[in-house]
Amino acid sequence: MPLMAQAQQSDPLAPQTAAPAPQPAAPAPAAAQPPAPTSGMIRSIAVRGSQRLEAETIRSYANLAPGQNYTAETLDTALKDLYATELFSDVVITGAETGNIVITVQENPVINRIILEGNKRIKDDKIVPEIKLKPREIFTRSKVRADVERIVELYKRQGRFAATVEPKIVNLEQNRVDLVFEVYEGDKSKVRSINIIGNEAFKDDRLKKEMFTKQAGGVLGFLKSNDSYDPDRLAADQQKLRAFYLTEGYADFRVVSALAELTPDRRDFVITYVVEEGPRYKLGPIEAESALRDLPPEKIKEIVKLEPGGWFNAKAVEDAVTKLNEEAGNLGYAFADINPAYERDAEKHEMGITFRVGETPRTYVERIDISGNTSTRDKVIRREFRVNEGDAFNALKVKRSQDRLQSLGFFQENLEVKQTEGSTPDKVVLGLNVEEKSTGELQLSAGYSSLEKFILSFSIAQRNFMGKGQELNAGVNWSRYSKSIQLGFVEPYFLDKNILLGGDIFRRDYNSFNYVGNSRNTTYSQTSTGTALRLGFPLTEYMTLGTRYSLVQDNITLDENTFYTDPDLVADPDGNGPLTGSNGPLPPQCDPRKAGQYLCDEVGKRLTSAIGYSLVYNDTDGIRPTRGQSVVLSQDFAGLGGDVKYIRSRLTGIKYWQLGLLGGGWVLSARAEGGYIHPLEKSPSTGSDPIRITDRFFGTQLRGFDIRGIGPRIIREQYAADGTIDTSQKNQVSDALGGRAYYMGRIELEFPTNSSLKSFGLRPSAFIDVGSVWRLTTPVTEDIIKFCYKSAAPTQEIRPPSTNLDCAQFGAGYDNTNSSPGFRERYVGDSARPRLSIGIGVNWVSPFGPLRIDIAKALLKTEGDETKLFSFNVGTQF
Repeated sequence: MPLMAQAQQSDPLAPQTAAPAPQPAAPAPAAAQPPAPTSGMIRSIAVRGSQRLEAETIRSYANLAPGQNYTAETLDTALKDLYATELFSDVVITGAETGNIVITVQENPVINRIILEGNKRIKDDKIVPEIKLKPREIFTRSKVRADVERIVELYKRQGRFAATVEPKIVNLEQNRVDLVFEVYEGDKSKVRSINIIGNEAFKDDRLKKEMFTKQAGGVLGFLKSNDSYDPDRLAADQQKLRAFYLTEGYADFRVVSALAELTPDRRDFVITYVVEEGPRYKLGPIEAESALRDLPPEKIKEIVKLEPGGWFNAKAVEDAVTKLNEEAGNLGYAFADINPAYERDAEKHEMGITFRVGETPRTYVERIDISGNTSTRDKVIRREFRVNEGDAFNALKVKRSQDRLQSLGFFQENLEVKQTEGSTPDKVVLGLNVEEKSTGELQLSAGYSSLEKFILSFSIAQRNFMGKGQELNAGVNWSRYSKSIQLGFVEPYFLDKNILLGGDIFRRDYNSFNYVGNSRNTTYSQTSTGTALRLGFPLTEYMTLGTRYSLVQDNITLDENTFYTDPDLVADPDGNGPLTGSNGPLPPQCDPRKAGQYLCDEVGKRLTSAIGYSLVYNDTDGIRPTRGQSVVLSQDFAGLGGDVKYIRSRLTGIKYWQLGLLGGGWVLSARAEGGYIHPLEKSPSTGSDPIRITDRFFGTQLRGFDIRGIGPRIIREQYAADGTIDTSQKNQVSDALGGRAYYMGRIELEFPTNSSLKSFGLRPSAFIDVGSVWRLTTPVTEDIIKFCYKSAAPTQEIRPPSTNLDCAQFGAGYDNTNSSPGFRERYVGDSARPRLSIGIGVNWVSPFGPLRIDIAKALLKTEGDETKLFSFNVGTQF
């Protein structure tokens, strides 16, 4: 009986073909035969079953050669060596009884292709790079198992611990196979519950608020993104717990253990923390030691603002060290040696602190290294630095440089100027690695606004033209009430000096509207064509002066078919026939009875030549500020030629606070603004205001009120046939007139969002708006009970207010059958009393354009104000 050595291999990969995969021949049952020899000399070595490999190669892998003595152990080692190559699925060595060794092999197949099935949450392009096996490589079970583990690990990183991967093979001709990974993804493994053991000072719910990980479930559970199990988050939560207890005075707090257990159904996790709180400490003596003459102990104590007797707070100590580092940096010490030394009194439960400032040399900026800018020129970045190479280091100026670079809008958010030690201890290298954002915009968009209905917009802009920091823009906008075309250019550093030079040319068509009942009705049309030039330069680091000049031609028109009347059809008050002028019949004229005298006075062309300035103070920290303030005072003088003369003054201020006490992401802002226009000429007609309607203030949009929803306005109400006012309001007309004065205030709190909402660009907020528009010369109003017409001709006569509604009193041809009800105009809303609204809103950088949604309730209003609960804008900037 021949001696056969064969490895016993388990096969987890079931072939997926009609024909089964080739299997090695099973060994014959052992019979009662004399034992085969277990040693001898190899006479010959034959190789059978090989297809791709040479026989000599297989013999070399087996480490066997003719003339070599062998034993059972030698053949067993050769068998293991052949399997170790992972080239064979089956190996049999026979012929040990004669010395004529025969090695029969079945080669592992070649992978034809790799197929992924069932993976939806993780796409192929994420999984394939993790798979080590590739097409045209040798198939081996060990490598398949390793790839299965890699795929499962990818799903674990996404919190899908129930995911399984089953590898299968499909046998092909020529000893090739398709390798199929069947993926069952399963649901995300949620955190079913969080248990805390050992806490006495704080309840479980309070501690859970401090953790990144949240329990699954709840009314808004579908919005959570941090309720899945993540081992890294588990470690971070332990640090969060420790940080929280340290801020509350528990200096000995520690997490004894943190255990995450998979539930029996392998769907969720239960996390258990065992904590040891320890005693609560109060602050003991606060001392200071300093080796820097510029930073004496007395000043250190003044900066840290910690008093003995209060509860120990590690965060307050950390903030104190940060303030000391900032102060040292402002004094020129880039690498100040500041260390708080703690002295714990376990008996009194007091924590004494000594702030020690070591000897540190003053530092100077050795060089500024800039990297990552592929489009933006170096000089555009360097000119924003407030320190230069060779200057004394100043942390305040470095921070200001960082804010100015952020405000450009050319680079990624939260860029940082890093400090590293230079060639000597007294030198520092400032490093800035920028990641450029796209500064070019080509936008063709359609949108819908609850205020302007459908909006079409095309614009092209480059805010970093040719990498020089210049801005070039052009745009066309169209909506129901406004149309515009504009071209502009800005050079922020004219002639390489810190001087801004810019210019615009534009044409804007605006259609004003009023309300007839609940329907909007177009009133006057305004066409403005003009150009503007501006020049600006800094006065200090945070203050800038800007000047400007504009020349604008305005033309205000009314629809003649709607608001004009032919004088030939109007009876002369003396009964002498149609009205005529000195040169014959008059052309159609604006009819105050149709448009109102306040609009008829505005019709015509006017040229405005205005010069102005703006004084700006701004120390905010970027495009989306979280701290700092901005104040703008501007004045414009119209009257340098042209037809219009006035002085317009405006003052705007806004302040931002980042509320660290509430946790990260809370930003509070307070805004206040106001303006007044002082006329420099008298009104051209009695009853009209010297400031034309197109130059007046209509106020910044108050949420909770409609566009132009507050301020002076004319309400025109219809009389009924019996001489009473029609109270149905379906025919009531409301015309906003604007005012010469306005003010507006706003307090807004922006809420933090979780990482998933933040990735969608959502920024929710709550707000309170207050404001008013007022002060106009009281306009002439009409009160006409009835219109009377001649029966023989359309000539009409207006009947003044009277209790006698009989048209026959006007003489022959007039009767009550040819008449219509009149109207009454009322002037309302001219009051400085505040209008107040409160609401919530959200900004969303959506895939189809920036969107702003507001829900606001008007709490204070006056007669004539028009409110709006819900408003949104999409497809336009906000």
